[in-house]
Amino acid sequence: MKIHEYQGKNILKEYGVPVPRGIVARSPEEAEAAAKELGTDIVVVKAQIHAGGRGKGGGVKLAKSPDEAKELASQILGMTLVTHQTGPEGRLVQTLLIEEGLPIDKEFYLGITLDRVTGRNVMMASSAGGMDIEKVAEETPELILKETIDPAVGLRGFQARKLAFGLGIPNELIGQASKFMLALYEAYVGSDASLVEINPFLLTTDGRLIALDAKLTFDDNALFRHKGFIDLRDLNEEEPLEIEASKHDLNYIKLDGNIGCMVNGAGLAMATMDIIKLAGGEPANFLDVGGGASQERVEQAFKILLADQNVKAVLINIFGGIVRCDMVANGVVAAAKNLGVSIPIVARLEGTNVEEGRRVLSESGIGIIPATGMADAAAKVVAAAG
Repeated sequence: MKIHEYQGKNILKEYGVPVPRGIVARSPEEAEAAAKELGTDIVVVKAQIHAGGRGKGGGVKLAKSPDEAKELASQILGMTLVTHQTGPEGRLVQTLLIEEGLPIDKEFYLGITLDRVTGRNVMMASSAGGMDIEKVAEETPELILKETIDPAVGLRGFQARKLAFGLGIPNELIGQASKFMLALYEAYVGSDASLVEINPFLLTTDGRLIALDAKLTFDDNALFRHKGFIDLRDLNEEEPLEIEASKHDLNYIKLDGNIGCMVNGAGLAMATMDIIKLAGGEPANFLDVGGGASQERVEQAFKILLADQNVKAVLINIFGGIVRCDMVANGVVAAAKNLGVSIPIVARLEGTNVEEGRRVLSESGIGIIPATGMADAAAKVVAAAG
């Protein structure tokens, strides 16, 4: 689950991570009042959407007076902000963060996430703060420093100091930087985050280290331990089909292609998308109905697939283990008949009750195209979508 910058900063503040003073505004008048309350010569008017690159897209502006903050807020609120992370459709700006202006000396990057290669959390730091870290990793990977964290003892002081020295932080501020990193790690672990990014991690001209920006993403599987986090979810920032899928415990992510995918198991879903690409097609989604999906859940999954107007054909790729192929077939047939499906459907079934599942599909009367393997299924669905 993603949250907004201002929400992330509120959480970081609870763990002792220094953040700028800021006030949330949802109207130009509130932005003006916030600028007056902050009382600094410069305030920053920041669009709050679940995407990076806001400054480049025109969603972060400096105001030198409360009147200017009001004017900028009127321009940003209601705009469709397009960044490299939103896609061409952009995101509607409905909330602003009005923050105190700070005297910038240097900008760094800090991040913590799980390194799936080592199976441990890793803290990353870079002197190339304020830039897209993906671009830094691709073009100048030597600028990214890493410290792997032993889960039994957590981030150690010497590791934090090593990163601080590596960033080139002045000697007299090494202790402050170390304290910042240790607090950030405590916030990461304490909130069950899957990602924490501070970009930029700011050094001010008066010797303070502050989280000028903050991005937090939580592990959905741990949300039961943080009941209050559910209230931080902003449904306006999520795809409507993804919201609907979450109501039925479906793992669904909308993509840009035109071939809908219904698969059971995340690994098989990834392989299905890969083989569609290999066959020259583009998947329209990632959809894992789960290993123990019910017929009702399969029906709901099919409805969600077909609600995407970009979908021109559907590939059903099911390996029956816990879930039975005949149950999936019955769910697909019921949904297809209820919705009056007119687009091609290709089905590849293997595993438990596969013969019964194939019989259900072949006798359904809705013209489902059978496939004998993944390669055959991919070739057929790409041709059908074309």
